[in-house]
Amino acid sequence: MSDVLEFTQSEPLTLGVELELQLLTTRDFDLTRGASDLLRAMDYDGRHGDIKLEITESMIEINTLAHASVDEIAEDLDSLRGVLVEQCERNNIAVCGGGTHPFHSWPDRRISPGERYEQTYARYGYLAKQFTVFGQHIHIGCASADDAIWLTQALGPYVPFFIALSASSPYVDGVDTYFQSARLNAVSAFPLSGQCPELADWGAFEKYYEFLRDCGIVASIKDLYWDIRPKPEYGTVEIRVCDTPLSIVQASALAAFAQCLARKLLRERPAFLPGPALQVARYNKFQACRYGFDAQVSCPEQRRQEPLRDSLAKLLEALGDDARELGCQRWLDVVRRSLFSGVSDADWLRSRLTAHENLNDVVRDSVDRF
Repeated sequence: MSDVLEFTQSEPLTLGVELELQLLTTRDFDLTRGASDLLRAMDYDGRHGDIKLEITESMIEINTLAHASVDEIAEDLDSLRGVLVEQCERNNIAVCGGGTHPFHSWPDRRISPGERYEQTYARYGYLAKQFTVFGQHIHIGCASADDAIWLTQALGPYVPFFIALSASSPYVDGVDTYFQSARLNAVSAFPLSGQCPELADWGAFEKYYEFLRDCGIVASIKDLYWDIRPKPEYGTVEIRVCDTPLSIVQASALAAFAQCLARKLLRERPAFLPGPALQVARYNKFQACRYGFDAQVSCPEQRRQEPLRDSLAKLLEALGDDARELGCQRWLDVVRRSLFSGVSDADWLRSRLTAHENLNDVVRDSVDRF
């Protein structure tokens, strides 16, 4: 077995959250290139997680510690935000969420220092700079490697729900894309994006990974840009499709939704056929990116379409017992309010453009909201 695939057992259903955030000038709220300087000047003890570079200097990432409860995740995110905002203010930098910056120019981006970032730029060229998009990643602890590869696949059909609930990237290059989440179009350009293939167990995943490695396609798990992927070094499954929300509250609520859903799936172990689910996965993902809550998603078992809004409402109702057992009912209520209000972060951003008639002030409002 490859050392890189050695699975580190973790406590089931523990959580970790990563948020990629935008660094902005306070002059016109365009992206700035200050991440390295910001981190060098930062005095932070790490008690609530980590603050680190991302692929370009206009991005910064905050990572929580691993916790059993969403309340603890929210506390870490709030503390990390406070440290980051304070340091940014000292350097005349603003910070906000959102899946894309509405009007930045990708050729102006600078690749962050570090061997992996430089290798990514050398390998993928301009795609690396266009990868200045901002996502929330949610890690869910698993008791075993086989649980992890099963959960990676079992969560796949729910990808559209995570996209719709987090959608916050309607603007690219200064124009309205008509997408709720345009960010994922940048991710889809990478050759190993998409969904995990059908794999029976961890042994099958090892063979698949080693095949890709021997063919020169991958050198590490990070080369798999899957929507959901196992992270054996952490003992987790990582959900990667969410845009970075505009608020810490929404980010915490998404973590609660992931935890409740994972608990339900691992508890019930529903039978599902990965093959048919994979056949409709790209279409359903597109629907969620394009239309958000108004998407129509295809159900391969029943061979029909259903409004995403209806499917998600049914699922949230079914997650009630799991939310109570996990002590995160109030966070799941945030998710319910998002759905039943019908107003996503993308819709909020569009409302700000209607109010201001310029994208600079839209980003300024996003800074205030964060």
